[in-house]
Amino acid sequence: MSVARLAARASVVRRSVIPRSAGVLYAPPHWSRRLNSSTSFQAKDALSDATIPPRPKKVLDALSMAGKVCMVTGAARGLGNQFAKAFVDAGCSQLAILDLVKEDAHKAAQDMMNYASSDGKSDVTVIGLGCDVASELSVQAAYANILDKFGRIDSVVASAGIVENYEAMDYPFDRVKRLFDINVHGAFFTAREGARAMFRQGGGSIILVSSMSANIVNVPQPQTPYNASKAAVKHMAASLGVEWAKRGLSFDPVAFASNSPGYMLTKLTKTILDHDQELKKTWESLTPMGRMGDPEDLDGVVVFLASDASRFMTGTEIRVDGGYCCL
Repeated sequence: MSVARLAARASVVRRSVIPRSAGVLYAPPHWSRRLNSSTSFQAKDALSDATIPPRPKKVLDALSMAGKVCMVTGAARGLGNQFAKAFVDAGCSQLAILDLVKEDAHKAAQDMMNYASSDGKSDVTVIGLGCDVASELSVQAAYANILDKFGRIDSVVASAGIVENYEAMDYPFDRVKRLFDINVHGAFFTAREGARAMFRQGGGSIILVSSMSANIVNVPQPQTPYNASKAAVKHMAASLGVEWAKRGLSFDPVAFASNSPGYMLTKLTKTILDHDQELKKTWESLTPMGRMGDPEDLDGVVVFLASDASRFMTGTEIRVDGGYCCL
């Protein structure tokens, strides 16, 4: 095929899948983007730059979580708790911590307020709520409490999840079902109820915590249902990002993204590896950067995805895995 014909063909493809309008670019689902919403692409063509809200003048202002109401599930400990802490560090002063055991959530909320106070932030309000994300009714009740307390919700992180290591042939069905109920159905319930609130208020951000296991097969430990559940969460973020980007919001749409961590040295992981140093050496040897991640390594990513700095992104995945998935 001649260069001229190739150029002409490329031009046709660009016109067919990337219609441009005033300040709006539509991209296919696998591209990283965040769309201004309208009821149709024809309606987008009629948009003017005046319909797009002004961006913060400085980059660091766009990364601020000040004035945003945030919620994190599975946040009494582990990565969820680290995400909540990152929001407070970035200026969030209204936060909801959700976890399965109500008492654990209450304690984590009080600890978070103590942390904020020790850093000179006296205006931070954190509530702790018991929530079984595998129950749609429990998730709905949690959102009702948050909206009653704060009046809105701007950024949600679906972080609740479990992992177990069974050979596939020996994995009890009731445990497989429970894993999918928490990891997949829980993420969906959390996303859907968050979106319902955000559609009414004009926008927001929802982050579904997936894993590098959505892209690779972990070795040496067997965890097929977990890997499959995280692949589902990753594609759920992409699918919802596309489906709900077109819901007729005037300014910001609900932005979906998946944050896919690699091996992280949480307190629980440290406890496990203290008794299995060979497994730790294996994981580190398979990671190009030669180490496991610290939970703090995820702070910048979760704040970026939840903040106005990522307003043109939806349905995308960001891996923080030390290069593990590159091999």
